[in-house]
Amino acid sequence: ARGIRIPHRWLRGGGSDVNSQRYTSKAFASGSSAGDREVNDDADDMGQGAATGGADAARYSAAAADDDDDYADGNSADVKSPPPRPSRAAAELKKKKDESLTPHVEEQLLRQMRFNLRDYAKMLAGKDALKVELDHAFRLADEMAEKKWSYKIRRDGKRVGGVGCNNNNKNGSSMDDDDDIQGRVAAAAAAAATGGERGRRGRLKEPPSPETFPPFNQKSYFRYELIHRSKKPGSRARVGRIHTPHGIIDTPGFVPVGTNAALKAVDNDQSRNAGTQLMFCNTYHLIVHPGANVVEKAGGLHRFMNRSGPIITDSGGFQVFSLADATSEDGDELKSRGNKRSTGSLLKVSENGVLFRSYFDGSKISLTPEESVRAQKMLGADIIVPLDELPPYHVTTERLKESVYLSHRWEARSLQEHLKNPQKQAMYAVIHGGVDRELRKLSVEYLSSLPFDGFAVGGSLGKDRKEMAELLQYVMPLLPEDRPNHVLGIADTESIESTVAFGCDTFDSAYPTRVARHGTLFTTDGIIHIKLSRFKEDYNRIDPKLETIPYSRSYLHHLLRAKEPLFLTLASLHNMIYMNKMMANIRGKILRDEI
Repeated sequence: ARGIRIPHRWLRGGGSDVNSQRYTSKAFASGSSAGDREVNDDADDMGQGAATGGADAARYSAAAADDDDDYADGNSADVKSPPPRPSRAAAELKKKKDESLTPHVEEQLLRQMRFNLRDYAKMLAGKDALKVELDHAFRLADEMAEKKWSYKIRRDGKRVGGVGCNNNNKNGSSMDDDDDIQGRVAAAAAAAATGGERGRRGRLKEPPSPETFPPFNQKSYFRYELIHRSKKPGSRARVGRIHTPHGIIDTPGFVPVGTNAALKAVDNDQSRNAGTQLMFCNTYHLIVHPGANVVEKAGGLHRFMNRSGPIITDSGGFQVFSLADATSEDGDELKSRGNKRSTGSLLKVSENGVLFRSYFDGSKISLTPEESVRAQKMLGADIIVPLDELPPYHVTTERLKESVYLSHRWEARSLQEHLKNPQKQAMYAVIHGGVDRELRKLSVEYLSSLPFDGFAVGGSLGKDRKEMAELLQYVMPLLPEDRPNHVLGIADTESIESTVAFGCDTFDSAYPTRVARHGTLFTTDGIIHIKLSRFKEDYNRIDPKLETIPYSRSYLHHLLRAKEPLFLTLASLHNMIYMNKMMANIRGKILRDEI
């Protein structure tokens, strides 16, 4: 379990290690004994693990609060030093180390260990984030104990009073013979074969018919204007303008991500001067803190963050499903390179919506399609997005189809809620289907029949750029040409250059600003890592062929090495200016039919 380092022998059950190391809260408050070398070593591991767990939890909380945020340095200074090592509080248990204990006794020891760990953790925890991580660690300990107990039940074919006990006889135990077990398995198989599970959860239930929605009409406050379509053979590239209540967006365009209503180390004036037109903010993080109602009372996002340009917010679904525990279906893909970390944040997914745990204070938050739209109404962005499910790349076709149908139902409900009060906001549908072309086509056909104002291509786009390019080459021609489109979560230079010819309008990503803060700067000759010593006496501009910021490579190298906060601002500005000028250059090439 993350958050604390729990020695494996504490959790595996059985044997002398578990039975001889029962820590109590009294033991942690008492002094150490020289004879307890093994017990003291494990206690020391526990103390160091919790302290480092605090840093790890702080790092992850920062990362969860921002796709655009790097894993900030965990500050373990708030975590107090471990108390004195325990004495021989568990000495009486050592007498039983060679005895064969019943599963019930083992279960009691494991559960007692859980509460003792909690007492010890309370002495160390100095941050809410650490407490949330520790809670998850304890849940994992419980689950492991229950799985071990269930295994013993299946192996022995009987129940002894304990977890999952069915106390039907006098001695508190009951017998489950093989026939009963096989009968229950057969019943479950029969239910699955008849579609009972699907019928109960409604996985393949059809979404609302398009006839239940009004026809699409161009809005006076939001519309797409086509300027030029490339005449180059095989190209579908186009130049256009998106008209919004807060200004015009030139397309194709780059959209930086300001997760918490802020670009890291860059204010709105600097962002505007760098060429930013549309900015992306994350509903999930703004719901968690400060709360959509707080932003609404401030007059909406534009007044809250003092921004005059257009803003797009997502539904919160991407972050919710990204914070789910990793499964066998997760793996390397373009948007997530297999580094998914278990947090226990996603608690439940149902037809109604999702239930997740706040990374900020551990509270439970419900997010339904209607609640997501209402939250985005409070935030007041120009473009909003319906709630959808985000299945991983390595998922079965059947599971992917279920997800597409669920997303369609959620998006239809979101649109219904939006149409009750459009509030001069546009809503983009999110096309799903993973890399399955038939499901992508199905998604386009259904969602384009509804009165959405634009279309975003979401979900998994493949394991690498090649697969993404092939997918977008297939999907983009299917989208309506009279409305704008957006590629979610992809905006690195190589991906943009390889897909803009397919007719993509806008791209969002935290990548350019995130890597800038770590010293990776974009230039027309490729990326440079400014931290390298070869730039110490390099007095050239960051990009000699493109004017961005009036500082030398040597100066930025110095700022990064000296850990000056100014580096974060200058590096981020350079990459933002580079991206916006690159997009302007691409628009020029399309106008000249070169792309």
